[in-house]
Amino acid sequence: MSQAVPLAPPKRLVDVEIDGKPVRVPEGSTILDACRSEGIDTPTLCYLENLTPVNVCRVCVVEVEGSRVLAPACSRPVEPGMKVVTDSERVRHSRRLVLEFLSSSVDLSLASEDVQRWVREYGAEPERYGAAVETVDQPVKVDNDLYVRDYSRCILCYKCVEACGVDAQNTFAIAVAGRGFDARISTEFDVQLPDSACVYCGNCIGVCPTGALMFRSEHEMRQEGTWDESDQTVVETICPYCGVGCDLELHVQDNAIVKVTSPLDHDITRGHLCIKGRFGFEFVQNREPARPEAER
Repeated sequence: MSQAVPLAPPKRLVDVEIDGKPVRVPEGSTILDACRSEGIDTPTLCYLENLTPVNVCRVCVVEVEGSRVLAPACSRPVEPGMKVVTDSERVRHSRRLVLEFLSSSVDLSLASEDVQRWVREYGAEPERYGAAVETVDQPVKVDNDLYVRDYSRCILCYKCVEACGVDAQNTFAIAVAGRGFDARISTEFDVQLPDSACVYCGNCIGVCPTGALMFRSEHEMRQEGTWDESDQTVVETICPYCGVGCDLELHVQDNAIVKVTSPLDHDITRGHLCIKGRFGFEFVQNREPARPEAER
């Protein structure tokens, strides 16, 4: 006789008010969950669905009635009767300053289209801080064959650290080192990547929002001027290396795989992969031509 699968008890619904509109969401939801359920565009940089919120970018802040300070929407749970304002002048001013500070200190030219759109929508003017105020400019780190690190684009969102830690890989090869303007992502004792604990899963690349971490194939194509996302197609397939069944997204340009990602909503991977799934695609492009029958 088959055994019944226990089901989690249903969650109680919580009534809140967002921008004057009543909203009902499951207990335990965050303000960001509630906003997204209503289609409210809330900017996020350090938040990702498959990572634990760390509250470092503060670009998702909202006003909560009765709260002295702005609240991070990505981690603040909703409460019965909570009243939230997402687009007040105070909220817009705070988000604009965050985007200005980041844009003036790091290179966001390869950040996602959403980031570029938020910079425009919130009227961020990073140029008013001067033309040469970058604080983290440094050479690109190319010390392995799989990916490069360009920390002049790093906004210290902690996503790579979380993905390398308990949220995904549990390798703990990288962390934030230094303080203040000297804060940076680093390996232990700032050693080269091949000498660190890195296992080259590439999950840090998968969560990076600014292009600070990048496939070496993409980096070299960008250097050559041949990288063209408008000419790329994405094909979904299953990783052939083992029986886990990880879902892969193959980014193809000129009939060649240029990088591999995994969807965040996939039940098995949740966006994360191992070294084989993320980087083991070269065999597809390096097959030897079939020999004539007479030579076999």
